[in-house]
Amino acid sequence: MRLVKYAGFRLPALFVSVLAALVVLVALVALSGCVSLMEKTGRVLDGSAGSEKTVAVYRAGGLELRMVKVRESREGAWEDAIFILPERFPAVRIRAGAPDGNGVFLLTSLDYLGGNEHGWNEFSLDLFGSGVLTTDGSGSALFSVSADFEAAGISGGRIRRYDTRITGNEALALLNGRHERILALVEWMNAFDGSGPGAGIDGFSDYWEPVLFPERAKIRNRPDGWRKSGDRFARAEGLRWNLGYTERVFPELLRSVRNSGTMLRDWEEAREWLFLMHEWQSLVELLSRETVLVKSR
Repeated sequence: MRLVKYAGFRLPALFVSVLAALVVLVALVALSGCVSLMEKTGRVLDGSAGSEKTVAVYRAGGLELRMVKVRESREGAWEDAIFILPERFPAVRIRAGAPDGNGVFLLTSLDYLGGNEHGWNEFSLDLFGSGVLTTDGSGSALFSVSADFEAAGISGGRIRRYDTRITGNEALALLNGRHERILALVEWMNAFDGSGPGAGIDGFSDYWEPVLFPERAKIRNRPDGWRKSGDRFARAEGLRWNLGYTERVFPELLRSVRNSGTMLRDWEEAREWLFLMHEWQSLVELLSRETVLVKSR
């Protein structure tokens, strides 16, 4: 048996190799909340690594635009495409077809990959709309998307919860169900306070969490009058929900979602997704603004 020196001890070589692999695995799990790491890992697991080639990169005004070649399978042909990455929404990548002779391109999908401490949600939201991208040969490009572009339903995706990987029709049904709940919650949020927090996702979380879930907020952060005499409570997802607060604040459509703890699960597992839908108009404004991009690669 071959022995090697490790941490001052002489141990079997096979044991040292296994130990080193475990250390790497623990480090990866500790970083599971990092979207970029999960994205790379996911592509390795599903065999899609190497299916994209970056041709050029342009940046400016909170946007990164990549001219790429992609193929849907290892045997498929390479096709030209555009990836649009808005800096404010790091979980998002918008995909479009190659520009025609006049620089006009068609949007195809918004690809989302957002993580949480237990796993991640990944999906493609179909888009309908067009844009213009023209280059002048000097290292700059003029970019904009039509302000009337629309999002349709989720056409595919995957879910990871702990060690369980959900795909196919089951994942599609769960993702679309969550999407509908998020849209309904966002509609209520806009009616409740159209001004919103006016900040990034951290400000969004700080502002809305005590409103949505005062039961678990610090006392000083709870809304005034959140609890009144005669309020009834029901336990779900480890919390006692104030049913009276639910009835006073939320529309009927959202009451069972909150009282069952489903809203809390959506918040914990898909906060970036919720933030994206809440800030959808700001994304539209960013993309529809005519922007001069500078080539960086």
